[in-house]
Amino acid sequence: MSTRTSAGGATSTSERLVEATRELLWERGYVGTSPKAIQQAAGAGQGSMYHHFAGKPDLALAAIRRTADEMRAGAERVLGGQGTAYARIEAYLLRERDVLRGCPVGRLTMDPDVIASDELRAPVDETLDWLRGRLAGIAQEGLDAGEFDRPLSAEEIASTVVATVQGGYVLARASGSAAAFDTAVRGLLALLAPRTRS
Repeated sequence: MSTRTSAGGATSTSERLVEATRELLWERGYVGTSPKAIQQAAGAGQGSMYHHFAGKPDLALAAIRRTADEMRAGAERVLGGQGTAYARIEAYLLRERDVLRGCPVGRLTMDPDVIASDELRAPVDETLDWLRGRLAGIAQEGLDAGEFDRPLSAEEIASTVVATVQGGYVLARASGSAAAFDTAVRGLLALLAPRTRS
C-alpha cells in the first residue's frame, strides 16, 4: 500500500500512525505512549488505528522497525563511503545528530517494557548487532592495512565506537549540552588516529 497520495502528497493514516508512534516512543517511552496520544498526534480516530494495527504492541513494533531501518540506512550511507577505515569511522562519529534528543534506538534499551518483550526488543538487538558487525568489518580493514597499530581487535574497536556514541548521548542529555558528546568523540578519534611513521 502506498503511503502517499498521488495528488497532494498527504500521508496515509497508517503512515501517520507509525510516525506519531516513533516520535512518542522517542520522547516518552513505551508506557508513556498511549493509544490516545498516538491517535491525537496522528490525527486519526480509534477506528482507523485498529483498522490498520492489531493494537499498541503491533503499532509499536512497526514504529521500532522503521526507526531501526532508518538508523541502519543512515549509518550505512557514511560507513559505505569512500576512504580509509579511519576516515569512514571518523565520518560516522562526526555525522550530524540530534545529540540532546538521544539515539531513538539506544533509548529503547532503557525502556523496561521494550526489553521485557522479545518481539519489541528484536529490532533493537538486531540493529546494534549489525552496527557493531559493520564497524568491526571496517576496523579489520584498518588493522589489515596497518592503519590501527594498537593492540585492539576489530570487535573491540567496534564496541568502543558504539559505546562512545551511546555514552556520549547520555552525557550530553545529562549536562544539557552537546559539548559532552563532542568531547567523547574527539577523544576516541585521537586514540584511534593512525600513528605517523618516522
